[in-house]
Amino acid sequence: MFRRTFWFTAGAAAGVWATTKVNRKIKQLTPESLAAQAADKAIETGHRIKDFALDVREGMVRREAELGGALGLEAPVDPDLPVQRHYAVEAPEPPADKNTYRKLPYNLNNRNEDH
Repeated sequence: MFRRTFWFTAGAAAGVWATTKVNRKIKQLTPESLAAQAADKAIETGHRIKDFALDVREGMVRREAELGGALGLEAPVDPDLPVQRHYAVEAPEPPADKNTYRKLPYNLNNRNEDH
């Protein structure tokens, strides 16, 4: 009697578990859920690409400053120029929140950037 009760309970628990798993998977595969997942991944990828671009830009500015110093090209900066690269060498503060992303600099007069 105890064996039958045990196997009946084990079978019922396995059935409930399997039904729950199948229902969750079905909800994940609805068109709305798939679209939301794709949008979330695209936004996350965009933020990562933007962070990479900012890191590359920061490295370029730092390297240009190093080369300018090594070659003796440290001339006074003309204030009419659209970008003063000497201030971009400083390391940015890390974001306070893990989900906070850095902003791209927006310079309308910079003709050296691809748009």
